[in-house]
Amino acid sequence: MKLTIVGCSGSFPGPSSPASCYLVTANDGDRDWRILLDLGSGSLGVLQRYMNLGDIDGVLLSHLHPDHCIDLTGLHVAVHWDPEGWSGGRIPVWGPAATKKRIEIALDMEPPADLDEDFEFHAWTAGEKVELGPFTFEAVPVRHPIAEAYAIRLECTEPDGTGGVRRRVLTYSGDTDSCPGLVEAAAEADLFLCEAAYHEGRDDAIDGVHLTGLRAGQAARDAGARRLLLTHLPVWNDANRSVEEAQRAYDGPIAVAVSGVHYQI
Repeated sequence: MKLTIVGCSGSFPGPSSPASCYLVTANDGDRDWRILLDLGSGSLGVLQRYMNLGDIDGVLLSHLHPDHCIDLTGLHVAVHWDPEGWSGGRIPVWGPAATKKRIEIALDMEPPADLDEDFEFHAWTAGEKVELGPFTFEAVPVRHPIAEAYAIRLECTEPDGTGGVRRRVLTYSGDTDSCPGLVEAAAEADLFLCEAAYHEGRDDAIDGVHLTGLRAGQAARDAGARRLLLTHLPVWNDANRSVEEAQRAYDGPIAVAVSGVHYQI
């Protein structure tokens, strides 16, 4: 399983990265499967550096703030108005129950765009496991100021080249403050892709919105995650400070997500 950081800037695109979007690729022995974790502002253009949009097998949205979902509007245009005809079929989208309505409002078309022509919308049911190609994924409720916010636990089973299979787990925090659901979602994850939008001593008094590096490290420690990859850092954050905070609680490998970097899981 390969993770490509398409966008990792917190809350809005930065000069070196779009907002949140992560491409996960795996092979089931017959072909490569490609799913997206979030599709935030600015990410659709950069995504095309790494894949043909017609090869998207699914989009998994953590929540409906613009920096995590709004480029679904551009994907609609790409699907619906391709002058050569879209060859990829309807794209499955998993997200909060209001996902379709959210994108209709953002498009602001009269009459409203018929998004069902281009997307298959599926509302998250907390804890329900969904299978897609070599992936099994589920959404776990977390703590963020919006009606529905989820961490996403993604499991993958791939051929190991010797006739057997290997299983890997990637957990994506979405946006959240510390909560039991985050630890549940990240339990023994091979890679924990975790937001760290806040800094200790600057933002730690703000409750229920985002994690600091320290809180991300505590979640990784409590979950028994094997690697921690900090993401969703706003442009004004010091990445080194975020890592130092995380190291106060977590003694495993820590890195900071950078747009364009690939990780094997």
